[in-house]
Amino acid sequence: MKNMPSAELQKDFLERGFSRRDLGRLAALLTAGATLPFYNEPALAQLSDLGKLPADAVKINANENPLGPCAEAVEAMYGAIRIGGRYQYDKAAVLAGTLAEMEGLRPGYVTPYAGSSDPLLRTVTAFTSPQRSLVLADPTYEAPDRTARFVGAKVVRVPLTKDWAHDVRAMAQADPNAGLLYVCSPNNPTGTVTSHADIAYLLEHKPRGSVVLLDEAYIHFSDATPCSDLVAADKDLIILRTFSKIYGMAGLRAGAAMGRPDLLRKIEAYGANMFPATGMAGATASLKARNLVPERKKINQDNREDVLSFLAKHNFSFLPSVSNKFLVDVKRPGMEVVRAMAAERVYIGRVWPALPTHVRVTVGTREEMAKFKTAFLKVMA
Repeated sequence: MKNMPSAELQKDFLERGFSRRDLGRLAALLTAGATLPFYNEPALAQLSDLGKLPADAVKINANENPLGPCAEAVEAMYGAIRIGGRYQYDKAAVLAGTLAEMEGLRPGYVTPYAGSSDPLLRTVTAFTSPQRSLVLADPTYEAPDRTARFVGAKVVRVPLTKDWAHDVRAMAQADPNAGLLYVCSPNNPTGTVTSHADIAYLLEHKPRGSVVLLDEAYIHFSDATPCSDLVAADKDLIILRTFSKIYGMAGLRAGAAMGRPDLLRKIEAYGANMFPATGMAGATASLKARNLVPERKKINQDNREDVLSFLAKHNFSFLPSVSNKFLVDVKRPGMEVVRAMAAERVYIGRVWPALPTHVRVTVGTREEMAKFKTAFLKVMA
């Protein structure tokens, strides 16, 4: 069959409980990748396709950073564009080395990708199967769930704790046959943190042979302790990072997976890895921009606390986010409010089944959040 996985991958699939009839579907996953309409952030955004927006629209629905890439990244990407006729493979290696050094990791413990959705799909495909389940929180980012279901793996959902963190004790016991346990911290959509100590607990108590996938897409917005030291300690852990959030490069595609070399090699086998030279150059420059993270963290925090104070003043209930988005309880079906806000040209995010009366709102600029406040009071009146 055309585009079938390699013989080595086919052997791996069959050993993990897939049937030969599954191989065609898995081939589609490996070759179509990000074009499949179920697993990545752009695809999920299409659930509420906004189409062409009016010029005065306030777009706070996709956890984007309205500040865009920093000046250093723009300059580096322009340099990559000027020699865009070349593949510039070296830029990925430079990014890997820069990130590894900053995180205290040895060479070979970082693999760059065009964003973090790609390695997320690969990791779910590599470590789940009809015999090995995916365990994740409810609610959390939907991409791992959708990927696991596509490949035929069982999905086990574990409610968040009363403090909105991942219930790692329940996750560790959720399924003795788990192949992958997914943690997003700060979580999407709640914006809440699962502590370093809890991640360490999960790694020590998870089912034998399973792997923890830690999505740190939003880590820089919070004061949470990153878990790269657990990667350095050779734990069964893969960490995802992206430049789509605090670094403002969502449309430029740059990210990385961090983990033991044997784990990274396993996910690298699931499809070709193409690096956009602009994204790699911009990501490296962003890492070297000394004050970028603290300055943007402060801007986001100020804008977030301002709008949360506004919500508290008007007696609206919300989750205590430390990220660049928050959930507010609108006390009725959330999509009704999403549509009503769109009529005011303020576009907010989607709704999760576990919290059907909550809507997710991305933290935008001070001016954007002022327009959100006005529209929200009108819609909720």
